[in-house]
Amino acid sequence: MSSRNSALIPFIMEHQDNIYRLAFSYVHNKEDALDIVQDAIYKAMKTKSPLQDGGAIKSWFYRIVVTTALDLLKKRKRVQPIEDEQLHAFLEDSEDRYPDVDMRRTLEQLPDKYRIIIVLRYFEDMKIEEVAEVLHENVSTVKTRLYQALRLLRMEMTSYEQELSR
Repeated sequence: MSSRNSALIPFIMEHQDNIYRLAFSYVHNKEDALDIVQDAIYKAMKTKSPLQDGGAIKSWFYRIVVTTALDLLKKRKRVQPIEDEQLHAFLEDSEDRYPDVDMRRTLEQLPDKYRIIIVLRYFEDMKIEEVAEVLHENVSTVKTRLYQALRLLRMEMTSYEQELSR
């Protein structure tokens, strides 16, 4: 067993819920998310190149999960709506003043390039540099997209609050 695989297995066991949520954030479907995780593990295990930095396993493996999810979406060319029960599991540790349904609606309306940055940064608690590494983007690009995504979320939630107060 290679040194990467000996580090990969404990990493996957320790972060399995986060890995699943990351995959789920793309496909909004339990079976597809599990397929993505399984495929990502297989791809990671069969990779022959060694990791340069043992601490980079998180961003390296998350990048594999994201790429695998995008490949599946391209192959199917469809996105499935998220169910309330599944969204609650996805957002279980986050607490906000808006109902989950409204957050779901708002997140679903974001373009993928913004939504994934929100998911990685706030739901997976990754640093900006880690998000950039996972997405193969410049740090400045990630910061710009994060700012734009937050602005879009704020605008959407403000308009929703105004609708409720009428």
